[in-house]
Parts: sequence; C-alpha cells; structure tokens
Amino acid sequence: MISEKMVSLVKNSSVIRAMFEEGKKMAAEFGRENVYDFSLGNPSVQPPKAVTDAIIETAGNPDPNYVHGYMSNVGFDEVREKIAENINRRFGTAFDKGNIIMTVGAAGGMNVIFKTLLNPGDEVITFSPFFGEYRNYVSNFEGRLVELAPNTDNFQPNVDALEESITSKTKVLIINSPNNPTGVVYSLETLQRIAAILEKKQKELKTSIYIVSDEPYRELAYDGVEVPYIPTVYRNTIVGYSFSKSLSLPGDRIGYLVIPSEIDDYGDVFAAAGVATRILGFVNAPSLAQLFVSKCLDEKVDLEIYNRNRELLYNSLRQYGYECIKPEGAFYLFVKAFEPDDRTFAAKAKEKRLLIVPGSTFGCAGYVRIAYCVDYDMIKRSLPAFEALARDYKRC
Repeated sequence: MISEKMVSLVKNSSVIRAMFEEGKKMAAEFGRENVYDFSLGNPSVQPPKAVTDAIIETAGNPDPNYVHGYMSNVGFDEVREKIAENINRRFGTAFDKGNIIMTVGAAGGMNVIFKTLLNPGDEVITFSPFFGEYRNYVSNFEGRLVELAPNTDNFQPNVDALEESITSKTKVLIINSPNNPTGVVYSLETLQRIAAILEKKQKELKTSIYIVSDEPYRELAYDGVEVPYIPTVYRNTIVGYSFSKSLSLPGDRIGYLVIPSEIDDYGDVFAAAGVATRILGFVNAPSLAQLFVSKCLDEKVDLEIYNRNRELLYNSLRQYGYECIKPEGAFYLFVKAFEPDDRTFAAKAKEKRLLIVPGSTFGCAGYVRIAYCVDYDMIKRSLPAFEALARDYKRC
C-alpha cells in the first residue's frame, strides 16, 4: 500500500500533465491536426545548432570516464567556473565556482534549496499566480506555502500584502520573473520595494529571510524588456536557473543554483546544498549535460519564433473579446475566463478541442493559462475554435 501522502498527491496530480495526456488521447481520436493543445510549457523551438554540435562533440570525448563518470556532488569545477564568469560578465557580479551548484533542472534546484533551508512548519511565501508545483516542493520538506492574493490589475506582485504576511516562521520568498503563468516581468521598482520590506522584517524578527529566484524564463523577454538580476537588489538571494527554456532542453534536466557568498550563513548553506543534492538521490546533475551546456552559455533559442506566436494569439484573442495583459516574457497568455469557474470554462474549451489550463491550478481562479510555445500553424488552425468559444458566451 502506498503512503497516505502519496494517495493524496496521486489523486490531485498535476492538472497540466493530465491535460497533456488527454491531448494525446484526443489526437489519436480526432487527428493531431484537429486538437489544439496549449497545456504544457514544452518548447516547440529547436535547440540552437551550436548546442546540438556541442552534444555530439562532448559525447565523442575520448575519455568516457570523464564524460560519464561521477564528479563532486556540486558539479564539475570547470563548468561551475565558466557559469560564474558568464554571470559576472552579464550582471556585474563577482561569483566563482564556490557560488555555483549544478542541478537537475530548476525543479531539482528548488528541492535542493528547500531541503537545505526548511524546518518543519517553516513558511515560504509566494505571489499568486504561481507555478503550482511550488506547493509540492515546499510540502516535500514539511514547509507551509503562504499564497498572497493576486494583483489582477497588472499581475505585478501584491507587495502591499507582503509585509503583513511575514512571521517569525518565514524562511523564503519565491520570486518567478518572467512569470509562469502570466508572462509578466517584475519591475526593478517592485523588486526594490520587496527588498526594503524583507530587510526591515529581518531586523525586526532577528532572522534571515531568503529570496529564492526561480528563473527558467530569464532569457525569454520581448520588446527590449530588461529582467532585473535579483542578487544585485537583495543580498539574501539564491537563484535557481534552468537551461530548459533558454536552450530548449527541458528533457535534459540541467540547471544550477547561485548561492552568493554574501548571503547569511553562506558556508553552511552551500555545504548543506551539496549534501542535499546527494541525499535527495540526484547525486549530481547529468554529467554530459553539464559539459555541453558549458560550451553554449551565450547561445539562445530564436526568440522571434515565440514573439510571432505571441503577437498572433494575443491580437486574435483580444479581437474576439478575451481579456488579458500582453506578456513581456516567457511563453504564456493568462486570460480571463468568460465565467467565474475557470475549470468549467476550460472544460467548455475542451469541447472545442482547445486544451487550456485553469488558473486555479496557479492560485488564481477565474483565469486560464494558454501556452503559446507551439507550432505557429496550430495557432492559426485553433483561432476559429477560440472565436466559437467566445461566441458561445456572446463575447463576439
């Protein structure tokens, strides 16, 4: 018999993944070209050629023990050094390999850092809407996720609610910008306000409050929008990064943590995160992936492909009467449902063979997420279905 906790987790398994699996069944029944699956943030853009070349070159290394063997739990020294140098050049920081831990994607990194920081009952604050798996990542270590109400005017963080939510149990604030599911980039002014509140509360409560900056979408920003680098704004910041979106490598599970020397208890935190990497069963990030990404740190996917999708879908939905803000980053639209029950709305969309994710999954009822990291022609084929759904609600 499985554990009681897993019974609940299986019953309430990811809505996003469930819709993705449903999409595969519908494609088999109706034909793939007649199903419009916007459920999963699975990049449709191919990795840059330089990445493919680096994979081939690395796999052909004449020393297979080096390519495929164990290394330090925190990753290859030379890979971590290259990543630190790349970050320093881009953001004016002063990191070295002692500030970098290679991880099994951003998700693996977040679990490592929560294992490192959280005692049972510690609180982790997040701004709604947020990536729903945060609930599981925090509960894995008996923490409590504190969800702050969304600011639906512009989906910038609800900073006014932050200060009153901080208690003596607060250990972490999660920041995710560009944001999943809204595509919003948090402004420098907003982040500075957040930093000021955290500094004040740390002094009042005589404790350490860390920002964990979840950054898988950092490189996906449009129209020249700058994504502030939070360690330069708030000292107690730990960054979780992933190459899944920037290089279109979600299945390769490779990322890193940045643990600055300036954070409180740096030595203990870094050492514990290395141990957490091992005892959580990761042991180390994939060796081949570490080596090939270190050769491609300045490579990026062709962002114009996503931008083309963004423009078509956003402009079309607005024309049909849908309400949403224009995303500045990532590859999602967060659209207001035509009725208060977003799950019912998503079910009605499914009748049109549109697979979209209810906003309640992200802690923000009344909205739906539409992932536009899909084929452009599929978006074009889907538009009559979106228009028909709007007509059903008498919106166009």
